[in-house]
Amino acid sequence: MALVSDLKTLLHLVKPTRGQDHKSRLESFYGGQAEGYDEFRKRLLPGRQELIDQLELQPESSFADFGCGTGITLELLGDRAKDLKKIYLVDLSPSLLAVAQKRVKTLGLSNVEIIESDVSKLELSEQLDYVTFSYSLSMIPDWFSAISSAKKWLKPSGKFGVVDFYVSRKFSGPGLAQHGWMKRTLWPIWFNFDGVYPNPDHLPFLLSQFETELLSERETKIPYLPLSQMPYYTFIGKPR
Repeated sequence: MALVSDLKTLLHLVKPTRGQDHKSRLESFYGGQAEGYDEFRKRLLPGRQELIDQLELQPESSFADFGCGTGITLELLGDRAKDLKKIYLVDLSPSLLAVAQKRVKTLGLSNVEIIESDVSKLELSEQLDYVTFSYSLSMIPDWFSAISSAKKWLKPSGKFGVVDFYVSRKFSGPGLAQHGWMKRTLWPIWFNFDGVYPNPDHLPFLLSQFETELLSERETKIPYLPLSQMPYYTFIGKPR
């Protein structure tokens, strides 16, 4: 069954993504694979549990996951989820949010609000203690506005966390990982087919906007591509 689910997901990964706007393109890509989304991406998307653990969430605080997908972050939170005052799950894909809604019901959580919205146009009733982007920043075309929105809704003492794919700049700068020409060139081409944009400017921009508390740059294998090594980073910072 796992292989059948993987094959279904892989077919959606290679088929053309269609749509006139970002929301319709997301639905084109995720609509047919929403139910099998999590199992495949447990192997594809590393570092998500590390990000949640390193945030050191405090009870009675407010937390938002921007680009939450199926709400898998609720399971990564574990028992910490019910101790939070409020959890916002924000995404633009109705298909993925439908799975998130089922997850909230299964976990019996009453402190979760699901919001279908472009994160750059998000409206909330409060500022937040924690905001995360878990493999979503690279899928947002107007990522500058998405980060600005996160800073807008984050308390001055709040923490901002990202885990995502990326590639380095040609000259990455002191202390940062330097990727070779092949990785910098071929991985963006590969991922661009699915509307994912591993961007060399994401990490430098984050470093300029937030005081770094944690930065980890690593590589991971891509399922069914045994020789692959895809760069990803984990970042936690506070607003400057």
